[in-house]
Amino acid sequence: MKRRYGDSLARPPSCSSIPDWGGDRNPRDGGDRSRHRDLENAVELLQRYRRDRHVLLNYILSGNLIKKVVMPPGAISLDDVDIDQVCVDYVLNCVKKGHPLDLGDAIRLYHDSLDYPNVANTGSVEEFYLLTKPEYSGSPPAREPPPVPATAPSPVVIPPPVVEQPQILVPLPVANLPKSLSLDSPTEKELTIDDIEDFEDEEDEFDSRRASRRNQTDANDLSLRLPLFETGITDDDLRETAYEILVAAAGASGGLIVPKKEKKKEKRHRLMRKLGRSKSESAESHTQRQPGLVGLLEILRAQLEITESMDIRTRQGLLNAMVGKVGKRMDNLLIPLELLCCISRAEFSDMKAYLRWQKRQLNMLEEGLINHPVVGFGELGRKVNELRNLFRKIEESESLPPSSAEVQRTECLRSLREVATSFSERPARGDLTGEVCHWADGYHLNAALYEKMLGSVFDILDEGKLTEEVEEILELLKSTWRILGITETIHDTCYAWVLFRQFVFTGEQGLLKVVIEHLRKIPLKEQRGPQERLHLKNLRSSVDADDSCQDFTFFQSFLSPVQKWVDKKLNDYHLQFSEGPNMLADIVTVAMLTRRILGEENDKAMESPDRDQIERYITSSVKSAFVKIAHSVEVKADTAHEHVLASLAEETKKLLKKDTNIFSPVLSRWHPQATVLSASLLHKLYGNKLRPFLEHAEHLTEDVVSVFPAADSLEQYIMSVMASVVGEDGLDSICKQKLAPYQIESKSGTVVLRWVNGQLERIETWVKRAAEQEAWDPISPQQRHGGSIVEVYRIIEETADQFFAFKVPMRISELNSLCRGIDKAFQIYTQLAIGPIVDKEDLVPPVPVLTRYKKELGIKAFVKKEIPEVRTVDEKKASEIVQLTMSKLCVRLNSLYYGISHLGKLEDSISERWARRKSDSINIRRSMSGKSKSVVSNQKNQFDGSRKEINAAIDRVCEFTGLKVIFWDLQQPFIDNLYKNCSPSSTGHYCGSA
Repeated sequence: MKRRYGDSLARPPSCSSIPDWGGDRNPRDGGDRSRHRDLENAVELLQRYRRDRHVLLNYILSGNLIKKVVMPPGAISLDDVDIDQVCVDYVLNCVKKGHPLDLGDAIRLYHDSLDYPNVANTGSVEEFYLLTKPEYSGSPPAREPPPVPATAPSPVVIPPPVVEQPQILVPLPVANLPKSLSLDSPTEKELTIDDIEDFEDEEDEFDSRRASRRNQTDANDLSLRLPLFETGITDDDLRETAYEILVAAAGASGGLIVPKKEKKKEKRHRLMRKLGRSKSESAESHTQRQPGLVGLLEILRAQLEITESMDIRTRQGLLNAMVGKVGKRMDNLLIPLELLCCISRAEFSDMKAYLRWQKRQLNMLEEGLINHPVVGFGELGRKVNELRNLFRKIEESESLPPSSAEVQRTECLRSLREVATSFSERPARGDLTGEVCHWADGYHLNAALYEKMLGSVFDILDEGKLTEEVEEILELLKSTWRILGITETIHDTCYAWVLFRQFVFTGEQGLLKVVIEHLRKIPLKEQRGPQERLHLKNLRSSVDADDSCQDFTFFQSFLSPVQKWVDKKLNDYHLQFSEGPNMLADIVTVAMLTRRILGEENDKAMESPDRDQIERYITSSVKSAFVKIAHSVEVKADTAHEHVLASLAEETKKLLKKDTNIFSPVLSRWHPQATVLSASLLHKLYGNKLRPFLEHAEHLTEDVVSVFPAADSLEQYIMSVMASVVGEDGLDSICKQKLAPYQIESKSGTVVLRWVNGQLERIETWVKRAAEQEAWDPISPQQRHGGSIVEVYRIIEETADQFFAFKVPMRISELNSLCRGIDKAFQIYTQLAIGPIVDKEDLVPPVPVLTRYKKELGIKAFVKKEIPEVRTVDEKKASEIVQLTMSKLCVRLNSLYYGISHLGKLEDSISERWARRKSDSINIRRSMSGKSKSVVSNQKNQFDGSRKEINAAIDRVCEFTGLKVIFWDLQQPFIDNLYKNCSPSSTGHYCGSA
């Protein structure tokens, strides 16, 4: 539900929404851990609203916003008024209208509003909220709420603001809505802080205070491993008791002075002076505080938000307690008991305030003396019930008549002093305080009180900064160590916890530096003395968690929440520190320091604990980040234009780049191979996603063309990142031992080879078709070759372009296969180009008889011999020879020459593109394959078969052309006439010259 800043300060949530665990009830009986945490969060939220409410009311009442303030009966000044019982709505309405403020009416309206349920006037219909759980309440009422009784006071109208201002969103449970919103409040505009005229504080100052109001989401799991107080002690109770202890410690140092009650209005509250100043003002402009211990106590009073009336009562009561106790220090007193005896009802203007104060003192005695004892009661065990009965009788005395009440109270306090003193003076526990015992048994209450004291070191206006007087405050807190049983080690641990919790609430990195400083001050176990080791060993607590009772040591109670918080952040540091690694180094340092301390508590012998823990952080965070990007990619898969695995590979590469540039340099301080670890893990995670795709990839589809290059590029980048850290030799070792390469090149090679074989079959078909359809006419007078050879080159070059256009990984075998196919295609074309050329024997006629001379035939030279008939060529071959005209033979010859002359350019182009493709990944491939052979081989002699074939074809065409001209084209005028038979008288002689 959205709430304005003024609304959230109007009233704290009702305490009725918080379980009442007072008395002898023990919340641990349920064994519910979530119940424990919910109670702590609800109480902390309640206390925060109350503090904000105090700030608002004190500002209004101390300034000039109210013309006149009418005190309630019995009150002399504002110090006598309980701010918690003032209706803020009524006060704001008086400010707006300029009416006098009657605090008696404001208190009456506050109590009257408790009789009505909470409503929210956020719409036209009022919404009612029940304090019970909705699931057990049934359906909401259908009828309208009953009217307000006539005796009820008129509700305060709180109109909403006219000017839109930034609103703070305060998530409140249904039961915690403020009851000050009356039942019949009309839906008019509500008054906010911004509507008050002459409001001096800057808007950005309030914005910063709102922003510093702690991120509950981050702090939900940040709670001490200490048992809950069985008496229901609240944060306010602890804060007020902590101040009382501080006053007692100051009194032991002689710095206790009871201030005068009459003070000037402008000096009444130092908190108001702080609220009235701007952050930009220098320290010289601040109101000067009183020097020494007196001024320091005044600062602590303001820091702990203690009223002046309570301060005066506490100081006077402790001084009265010291009367007659000669030689006894004030810090040795049982402070709650002495205050009960020395402060009477008459010192309170309000009976309810007195009863609440008395209940707090009794609860402190019960928690400090009875609950969670470190030392067994022994013979005093029988007096535990007696002590509880005395507490009950003191409370019951307030309901008796005045005369009887005073008698019973006095007697009970006398008996209580005897019993409580015997409880507080039990034997020593081996601690280092120099006293027999402390005023409170166990350390749970002491630790909680000291935690509240340490909380006073933060600046009220900027909760992420330490106040200027921090060193003086810490020095004063040392005087409480004897009372609370605090040692240097306990102080450093508690202070580190308080600082770390404040860092979580505010996000101020400067606090983290101080946390590291104090964690480093905590000595190791062997550096502690035997007495201190024994003392810390006795500080244990049992807490219900996960349906079981767990036992925690002191360090575990304070540092295990810190370790849990930092582990949660570091287990997903890619998300938690996505904006930058500014805090990462400090968070890791805190994690390592707490791990060292807690490791000693568990007696764990850890070998390289830092390295092991960093490895767990890296593994967890990388896995988480990878799951997130995988989910994001799958969500965007419908709108993306590429395969999911391709997109995932790109996102994984971006993740690794971010990890390498931002996070790994920080983590490498504790784990030298942090980069290698994250890179190898991402390689494995992506490989698990890629493996099913590789198993089903059979053909060179669009998905394969998209996924294979992206996956291979990712793998090469991962290898290069690891090689930059461990070198080539280290990379070889990692590849052999830890990595399972994707083998994309091998799988891709198989798929590409299938594609190459298919393309080569098509090339052969196209080459045959081009050669068969070729008319062997010149293309142009300038280009005297045939068009078929140009077409063949076009087909082959297009295939080569497609081959190199694929970004998928390839091996040399695929290229060799392509080159062999191209070589074969040229040979087929050559064979088809010279296919019609007939054999030599079909052109050359038989040798004439007279031209052949043999020795044995010389004798028969003049013998008459028959002349054999001339052999004739069949009609089919004759037709082919006739078609092979001189121009067509020249075109064939030119086409063959064109083919062989361009082979060199084709070889160079293929070789250069292959070398350029492989040069970038040669080193990575060598590491992945484990072989040192060169990936880029020589492609210059791939087409030697074609060259040889074409050269032979050219020779044959040339020879055929000459024979055809002589023996075919010139057959009639030359051959036939040369060997033509003469007259019969000249038989045996030839005509013409031989």
